[in-house]
Amino acid sequence: MSDAPHTARFTLDPAFTVSAVDPRLFGSFVEHLGRCVYTGIYEPGHPTADEAGLRGDVLDLIRELGVTALRYPGGNFVSGYKWEDGVGPKDERPRRLDLAWRSTESNRFGLSEFVDFVRKVGGEPMLAINLGTRGVAEAIELQEYANHPGGTELSERRIAHGDKDPFGIKLWCLGNEMDGPWQTGHKTAEEYGRLAAETARAMRQIDPDVELVACGSSSQSMATFAAWEATVLEHSYELVDHISLHAYYYEQNGDRDSFLASAVDTESFIENVVATADHVGARLKSKKKINLSFDEWNVWYQDGSAPTLSGEARGDDWAEAPRLLEDNYSVTDAVVFGTLLIALLRHADRVKVACLAQLVNVIAPIATEPGGTAWRQTTFYPFAQASAHGRGTVLDVRVAGPRHHTERFGEVDLLHATAVRDEETGAVTVFAVNRDRTRSLPLEVVLHGLGLTEVAEHSVLSDADPDARNTAAEPERVTPHAAEGTALADGVLTATLEPLSWNVIRLA
Repeated sequence: MSDAPHTARFTLDPAFTVSAVDPRLFGSFVEHLGRCVYTGIYEPGHPTADEAGLRGDVLDLIRELGVTALRYPGGNFVSGYKWEDGVGPKDERPRRLDLAWRSTESNRFGLSEFVDFVRKVGGEPMLAINLGTRGVAEAIELQEYANHPGGTELSERRIAHGDKDPFGIKLWCLGNEMDGPWQTGHKTAEEYGRLAAETARAMRQIDPDVELVACGSSSQSMATFAAWEATVLEHSYELVDHISLHAYYYEQNGDRDSFLASAVDTESFIENVVATADHVGARLKSKKKINLSFDEWNVWYQDGSAPTLSGEARGDDWAEAPRLLEDNYSVTDAVVFGTLLIALLRHADRVKVACLAQLVNVIAPIATEPGGTAWRQTTFYPFAQASAHGRGTVLDVRVAGPRHHTERFGEVDLLHATAVRDEETGAVTVFAVNRDRTRSLPLEVVLHGLGLTEVAEHSVLSDADPDARNTAAEPERVTPHAAEGTALADGVLTATLEPLSWNVIRLA
């Protein structure tokens, strides 16, 4: 640890801002993977299910979570998906093998059910297109089925299926992780760049105002990273609006300090993609800026080392809705999760869409049991608080304070923070993480020109046991609690951040 005075400081001033927050930064992701859909959001016969088979207890939790854009149906799943299988009478829909997750897909839940679900939770649909095993023709056929008012074979087919009004989907992903050799229909950057451009051009012939996301790298660690983005954007720069980023983090080899500093990688990833995109724009002499869609992010124990929600994972027997990737998150995971949210907000000038992957059961903030209860994982709370209080304008936060050494990232600030101002009320919310695992961190924030007079709330997520987690048996083992001693006087906020903690300080 550093021998410097153990206090972190920064200044907030309304003249120094990053950007307005696009509400779609608080998006999430529903994939046909494990129990995300079946016995997650959709379970006909559940005591709380509505007439469409959607679980009422889960709908309530999703509304509380505050998700906005909802990406669907994948993920790896989409690269082998035929959208036609998920429309029309359910008893006529085919059962298919899902190559991505070695499962059997019943197709009982499809496009119409998804749109109904999105409307019920107050979100915006974000639809991914299969550019792995399919291409331009299937993409525009799906667009016509979903969005055209009527009078054509495909739009009339939608109407005959019971959806008179068009779905009005504006935000589309041009495939998923096409740089990954694991992806069904994996392509080179040159192959995918041309296909993305031709698909985008055709979709804009139907609707010039569609908003399109090209596939970026599946992670910053890919051997093709940056070169992939450059090649794809050279083909599609003037035809797409966003390029995607995906990143997952977990504690490896007991190196908790590096895990707690995961957002260093997130911020580097964002900044490197921005630099690459802007370089392509400069080469093309374009005045346009490509924004970022961070449409998969989370803590995910990809080595299978995390405790699971319940039961054993299955994924090699073509089961229907098997238990897969059901990580049960600890307090430490939730604090890291909070730093990832902070990283997204700190780059709100270019990150305009972001999707927590995923929404229910599968590496998710919400957990369920079939026929039983639903509950909040530890990661539920940072997301819900950020969505509730992170709307407005991000203020520029530049931290001065103690640092410590990490094996992976070198010297890292113990404080990771951002602040968002509500332009209607003038209220400011500070989101802050103390990465120190053993010591509290005093915080001083100087406020200039903000007219703030009181601390409305200081909420903390922490626990004496850093591995504490919520379960079906103890669904409220970990919940936020109020901090003591936080004060605002003479334009200076003072607070003490507990060790290993996520903090939300609301000022009015």
